[in-house]
Amino acid sequence: MSRLQNRIAWITGAGTGIGRGIAVALAEAGMNVALSGRRQAPLDEVAEVIRSMGREAVVLPIDVMDREGIQNTVKAIEESLGEIWLLVNNAGMNTTQRMAIDMAPEDWDAVVDVNLTGAFNCFRGVFAAMKSREQGMVINIASMAGRQISLLGGAAYTASKHAMVALTHSINLEAAAFGIRASVICPGEVDTPILAVRPNPVSAKRQSLMLKPEDLGATVAFVAQTPPHVTIPELWILPTYQVSADPLP
Repeated sequence: MSRLQNRIAWITGAGTGIGRGIAVALAEAGMNVALSGRRQAPLDEVAEVIRSMGREAVVLPIDVMDREGIQNTVKAIEESLGEIWLLVNNAGMNTTQRMAIDMAPEDWDAVVDVNLTGAFNCFRGVFAAMKSREQGMVINIASMAGRQISLLGGAAYTASKHAMVALTHSINLEAAAFGIRASVICPGEVDTPILAVRPNPVSAKRQSLMLKPEDLGATVAFVAQTPPHVTIPELWILPTYQVSADPLP
């Protein structure tokens, strides 16, 4: 039996793309899931898929910058599903104009707020209960932009993902003594709707070779199923062309 059977996961950014792939993979591994994001309709669709698999799902739209709303969401999850064992911080965004020299200051604020502060807010929302139970896991979905600086991700996105990596390692330093483990997953290029806001379109061939949301789902499920004495603090997963010496397709 899976170590995850009947445990509760809360996933942010769960309506599309990577978040959807993670939610489905965790349900396949036996978890019941709480789905959060900004839009109700995509979350409802994912919930129906999960319920068709025989697992429980609740939909709780949220703004990850709303700290009071996060506390209310955590309470609602506990009342409807049970204690949150796994938090997956997947909510993220980027903008089309990405260079520090000319991006709008409000775009900088939005990207850093959602990608970094939102992850911190959700972690703080679950921390007290995980500490009291002396068990829990946090998986942060960052990016290879959190390890490699380039113009592709842009200044705010790259800075926020670097900081998300640092946040994960800080959680381990501070909370491992309470039985809480944190992992950060840094994917390379993934075929998701966020491609639509890239300044330059990618080729159809390159898109076909990118990671898929289900690849990230399988990765999260693998990390989540490690036994309590094991921590994977950081994991990279890339499409093969990103580790090749050949030119990008």
